Amino acid sequence: MTLQTFEPQPTQSSMARRLQGRTALVTGSTSGIGLGVAKALAAEGADIVLNGLGLPSAIEATRATLADAHAVRVEHSAADLSDPGAVREMMTFARDKLGPVDILVNNAGIQFVSPVEEFPEAKWDAILAINLSSSFHAIKAALPDMKSRGWGRIINVASAHGLVASPFKSAYVAAKHGLVGLTKTVALEAATAGVTCNAICPGYVWTPLVEKQIEDQAHAHKISREAVINDVLLAAQPNKQFATVEQIGALVVFLCGNAGDCITGSALSVDGGWTAH
Repeated sequence: MTLQTFEPQPTQSSMARRLQGRTALVTGSTSGIGLGVAKALAAEGADIVLNGLGLPSAIEATRATLADAHAVRVEHSAADLSDPGAVREMMTFARDKLGPVDILVNNAGIQFVSPVEEFPEAKWDAILAINLSSSFHAIKAALPDMKSRGWGRIINVASAHGLVASPFKSAYVAAKHGLVGLTKTVALEAATAGVTCNAICPGYVWTPLVEKQIEDQAHAHKISREAVINDVLLAAQPNKQFATVEQIGALVVFLCGNAGDCITGSALSVDGGWTAH
């Protein structure tokens, strides 16, 4: 399998960029999809608030590299998204450091797999808190400023599992379905205020975490890497290709541009045809 990827090219601050002067906050953005989205937004001139866990030295290196590569301001919040108070503090932090949030990308998420009757209640509560409730708290905090300025973009990274279900993922599927419903409600409430709200619903996206899953499953089940990719991970994706973080980032940038003015309340699939079944 060949992956075609691209990196947004550094852009000089003197050149016109579509999101120059905007502030974007991306949750779960110290790696994976969230970091890809942050890079794409920074490449278009947006100042960035990163959020996520990791080694402090690695996060600082990511922050500094992103700022230097794209001549934008970049901050980091280590807010625990399972805590509503911490989410509110993160939004205040962003406003104090970079100004009101113009672009909110709710990307953070966790997963746990188990039959319903064996599903640990603590895991259920944690998944609902991080995958769904944190988005509500962040949106609630961001909307007043967006409405007062007559412009805002809210993008919730849901999943193909926000549209269809799979066994053993009850909490994740419930949270992602809820996130799609929240997206539609916010879109309706903000429709006349210049604020759009959409959900992106990826299938499998190529990230370091997925790479590790491939190696782990190949070892555990004593099957080839190709078998894991085609027969396990991409079994439901007709095109048999992973999406890339760069593709998700490009879609976010598109939704933040003028071409996205009339796209709101949508659940946009990036799943290789998974939900077309």
